Parts: sequence; structure tokens; C-alpha cells
Amino acid sequence: MDNTALVLVILGALNWGAIGLFGVDVIGTIFGGQAAVISRIIFAIVGLAGLWSITILFKDKIPAKDTE
Repeated sequence: MDNTALVLVILGALNWGAIGLFGVDVIGTIFGGQAAVISRIIFAIVGLAGLWSITILFKDKIPAKDTE
């Protein structure tokens, strides 16, 4: 679940980067505009993935094992 959430958050970040740099909403363009139902569903899923990713910040980190 963490990896899926991170992939969605990265895609969302790339979309925001495209909006900021080029003025192009890639998701909106592909799926029929920002107001299209499918675009809104995708935006909502990416938003939920962002919320899920917050939990990743607070998980206990397991240090890598020494291979020596």
C-alpha cells in the first residue's frame, strides 16, 4: 500500500510541476478537463494517497542490517 501511495503522490507532484512550469494539467487534459468525473476521481485518489503517505513519515524506520 505504501508503494502504491508513493507512486500516486509522485504522479500528482509531476502533474503539479507541469501546471506550474507549463500551465498544462496533464490529468485534466487526458481525461476530459478538471471538471470531468474521471478526472475528479483521479484527483481524489491522489489526494487520499497523499494523506496515506503522511503515515509513512511516522513509521518506525528499521535500520539496514550490517553485511559484514
